[in-house]
Amino acid sequence: MTSTAPDADDRKGAALKLGISAGQVVQEMGWDDDVDDDLRGSVVAAAGSELVDEDYDDVVDVVLLWWREDDGDLVDALVDAIAILADQGVVWLLTPKPGRGGHVESAEISDAAPTAGLQATSTVSASREWQGTRLVAPRARR
Repeated sequence: MTSTAPDADDRKGAALKLGISAGQVVQEMGWDDDVDDDLRGSVVAAAGSELVDEDYDDVVDVVLLWWREDDGDLVDALVDAIAILADQGVVWLLTPKPGRGGHVESAEISDAAPTAGLQATSTVSASREWQGTRLVAPRARR
């Protein structure tokens, strides 16, 4: 019998691109009604638990930071994102893809990341509308 419902591996596909794995605590920041719910669901399925919000005060393994051009000061947002991030943790800066409303230029990310104490390591297509830039603490600081 063939099922048309996505299986667990299909639901986890997008999160696997972000390196999300079972047992990780994932904090979500910058949520608004324009975020990709399928990507969020994929992260929940891969992590095996619900996303924690901005009020969470324990250590997290991954931060998903949804960010748009007009959201304010990116450096401040990144500093907030790393406040409770584990030593080997990752920030995924999720921004609208080029040509979409709210797109953030890569130069802005390249300027903001080091000021916040992070470095960009890669960019992936996280979903149809959003791209993800992986930010980590420089190796010397780990």
